[in-house]
Amino acid sequence: MSVTKAAPASDRLRALGLDLPVLVDNPYYVDHRAVGSSIHISGQLPFKDGQLLGQGVVGRDVELDTARELARHAALNCLAAAVQAVGDLDRVRIVQMLVFVASTPDFGLQSRVANAASELLIEVLGDHGRHARTAIGVAGLPLNSPVEIQMVCTAV
Repeated sequence: MSVTKAAPASDRLRALGLDLPVLVDNPYYVDHRAVGSSIHISGQLPFKDGQLLGQGVVGRDVELDTARELARHAALNCLAAAVQAVGDLDRVRIVQMLVFVASTPDFGLQSRVANAASELLIEVLGDHGRHARTAIGVAGLPLNSPVEIQMVCTAV
């Protein structure tokens, strides 16, 4: 019986048509901070090439499917910060993800927005992408972003 090794996470990412973005330095905070074996990833917005990909409140200005795509991109930015911390995508293991969704009080589908980010992490990292998670509806986020994602990960 032969054992087949899973494709590297970077290959799985490319197969999805994605590349890790380059994160822009911020003078006020760092994108990650290691504390013991945990790596805390700062909240990431759905930026691509320096541009915020969407603005508004989910359930009023932003449709569910759009919010899900924005969540995937915010998660991709979190992965980029994790790679900065550990050096290689195959060494990243997600421990916890916190998804903030700027949404109307009656929206109630924050977990469906968060599911898109969770799916991306599992598609790219396999079992190392499975995580504890919280999805929270909030009144507003920085720059009027519909989503923001914060993570805790570790190196394997």
